[in-house]
Amino acid sequence: MRIKALMPVLAPAEQRVAQQVLDAPAATTAATITTLASACHTSQATVVRFCRAVGFTGYRALRLALATELGRAEGGAGSARTVSSDIAPGDDLDQVVEKIAYADARAVEETAQQLDLDALHLVIEALVSARRVDIYGVGASAIVGLDLQQKLHRIGRVAFAWADPHVALTSAALLGPDDVAVGISHSGATEDTIDALAQAQANGVTTIAVTNFPRSALAKVSDHVLTTAARETTFRSGATASRLAQLTVVDCVFVGVAQRTYESSQHALEVTHAAVAKRRLKRRSDKQEPNQ
Repeated sequence: MRIKALMPVLAPAEQRVAQQVLDAPAATTAATITTLASACHTSQATVVRFCRAVGFTGYRALRLALATELGRAEGGAGSARTVSSDIAPGDDLDQVVEKIAYADARAVEETAQQLDLDALHLVIEALVSARRVDIYGVGASAIVGLDLQQKLHRIGRVAFAWADPHVALTSAALLGPDDVAVGISHSGATEDTIDALAQAQANGVTTIAVTNFPRSALAKVSDHVLTTAARETTFRSGATASRLAQLTVVDCVFVGVAQRTYESSQHALEVTHAAVAKRRLKRRSDKQEPNQ
């Protein structure tokens, strides 16, 4: 997942190494650096640069990490076979359900495993101190933005989610140093979200990105970056897996803010729950049974 996330910003020769590693991870763990470099039509120095670009000290550390991941996948028994498989046109409904369920579960698990806790702590502190929080996202990410807005609003935080690009830009233009702006984009390449966050940053606003790609254009206009770990595949661009990964990050942020403001958050949750309680239909058992 880390290699996939960093692929777009690697040099062309490093991308060839990355693709070879992704296509044949088991073979890579058994290959020497010379063999891998030859298979990718590049040099050993490029392989070392690739390893460092994706966060390893060298080729040996990469091989060890790959071996660990392969062992974990094998430990998953029958489910492991779907870890890197896309949905094929000939898959039966049973396989489709299995692959979707596996991909969604892995997205949540891997997002939690790789989430930067130091960055999460800084994001929580920024939101707790914020006068106002504006959230930007379009398409599927707009749904996640609305979820974050609703959660923050329930505990008494002033938050707005903007999906319209023009409204997002005008909103960002009015923010100031006491505010926080959050941009949500799986790819980190959505221009509407990038532009809104860049406008906010230009005003001295603390900016936060939630994205699958830590070196994306969105990340470059963000003070803090929270990354997800989800694959979007042929039939599933904007798929549930990427939204679930984003929602996992949103839940971690929300609970962290609620913890830091426990008393006021608890009170806000109680009064908002009471406000909507009358709108719920009573169960039949709660109603007085009519006379027979």
